Amino acid sequence: MKRTHTCGELNLSNVGQSVLLQGWVRKIRKMGAMNFVDLRDRYGITQLIIGEENAVLMENIKTEYVIEVEGIVIERKSKNLDLSTGEIEIQVSQIKIINKSELTPFLIENGIDSGEDTRMTYRYLDLRRPEMQNKLITRSKINHIVRNFLEAESFLEIETPIFGKSTPEGARDFLVPSRLNKNKFYALPQSPQLYKQLFMISGIDKYYQIARCFRDENLRADRQLEFTQLDLEMSFAIGEDVMLLVEAMIKKVLSEIKGVEFEGPLLRLSYSDAIEFYGIDKPDLRYDLKIHTLNSIFKDTEVKMLANVDDSIRGIMIDKILNKSQIELINEAAKQNSINGVGFAKFENGVWSGSIASQLSDNEKTALLKEFEIKDAGTLLVNHGKYSVISQAMGAVRIALANIFELANPNEYKALWVTEFPLFEFSEEENRYMAAHHPFTMPLPESVNDFEVNKENAKAYAYDIVLNGFELGGGSQRITDPKIQKRMFEAIELTKEQVDENFGWFMNAYKYGAPYHSGLAIGMDRLSMILTGSDSIRDVIAFPKNASGIDPMNGAPDFVTDAQLSELNIKTVK
Repeated sequence: MKRTHTCGELNLSNVGQSVLLQGWVRKIRKMGAMNFVDLRDRYGITQLIIGEENAVLMENIKTEYVIEVEGIVIERKSKNLDLSTGEIEIQVSQIKIINKSELTPFLIENGIDSGEDTRMTYRYLDLRRPEMQNKLITRSKINHIVRNFLEAESFLEIETPIFGKSTPEGARDFLVPSRLNKNKFYALPQSPQLYKQLFMISGIDKYYQIARCFRDENLRADRQLEFTQLDLEMSFAIGEDVMLLVEAMIKKVLSEIKGVEFEGPLLRLSYSDAIEFYGIDKPDLRYDLKIHTLNSIFKDTEVKMLANVDDSIRGIMIDKILNKSQIELINEAAKQNSINGVGFAKFENGVWSGSIASQLSDNEKTALLKEFEIKDAGTLLVNHGKYSVISQAMGAVRIALANIFELANPNEYKALWVTEFPLFEFSEEENRYMAAHHPFTMPLPESVNDFEVNKENAKAYAYDIVLNGFELGGGSQRITDPKIQKRMFEAIELTKEQVDENFGWFMNAYKYGAPYHSGLAIGMDRLSMILTGSDSIRDVIAFPKNASGIDPMNGAPDFVTDAQLSELNIKTVK
């Protein structure tokens, strides 16, 4: 390359050297006859000094111009120790304009307040900002650590097809019409699940891939239509083997990226305990705020909203006093999760107040303070409902409390495994039980004998790894026994014809000697989001879609011509 150094490389050891730098003009400052220019590239910033004798060189230079400079490294009189190059500057002798720039729609600086859609419309400028570049750099390092770790464990990186077959029992597929095969469609992969299991039958005992996946789902802060996951599978392995391997890998990533060291094995929490204590199956353990079942305390209560109920009374009591606006935020979180707000009672200086305080008996007050170990002050938030519904709502209340009082330390990392998930979930839309993960998940030993008749209580040999309240990924022991697989298909009410049509090609492979195997997939976007302290996975994806699934930069998705549709034998409805 023509440049001799980057803009983040030079220091006092380079004083006296002739150098050539290239980059973008970040800032121009005039001090009398002297001109100072901050030159920026992705490696850092170097200050340039242009003396009066060379002032003509600055006549056509503006911010965000791409320039090339030649000069001598000198020691700065006024040092800036916040910069790696802050002890030197370049005494410029030559400047060449490589390319000019119009006035940018927002400052190319960290911490700007431009709207997300504006930033995404000009994403190439947004990515020029150091904080955005650092996020992509961190993501690249994470990929590098993961690859090195798995290569050292004898895993093979193998790609799987992007154009595949649409199958049921998952999220909505993205379909791609085939021009060469009239009226037929490919499906983009929601994951490489079936292909990686075929690798195990192929004798590839350790497979991994950093794979692109596609799901036609509603979007949110930690979900995109297209995403990247670390996909891996191991032959002659049980779930325990996969969990230990992935645990070691995540510990290595956290150690090298954040300097965080975990001692001993990660905590393991059953799905039922996660719901009981935290209301969700991906609890944030950076703060200790548990949900309690309070039916015994309110057994003979005179609290109107809790009296004579047949379902679960669940509540949280935090050792803080909530004000009116904070109670409103809590009620909004509850209402968004299918319950009509919460009742509350505040305890402070021995006095109770709040919407249900006057209805509490002395025994209930004493029992609540003991139950939640409240000494000086606290606010109880409580309601009742079907166990699954009230638990989810109280889980949302717990998160809202953590946000209000900033209970989660952003510099702390708490990882755990959640295990013993339900094997099935009931679909109101289809009025049947469906596979909670996918129909190739092995039941736990205690559920093997009766999972197809005891669907509500059947448990899966499945496991999720959770970090700071986000599900990083999950996996399972796979079914390799044809008899169990047949029972599973019957349990989710797939007919033999449906199985043959959608999975026949896959099941045929199991006739030819399949080792038992387990695997897992980790969302690399989410992992990168957490480790860069980002609020959304959009910030760690180079060119993401917005909340409406649109790319503001290029306008995708967009209309296509009638000629293109005709080639594909497709007509649109207007």
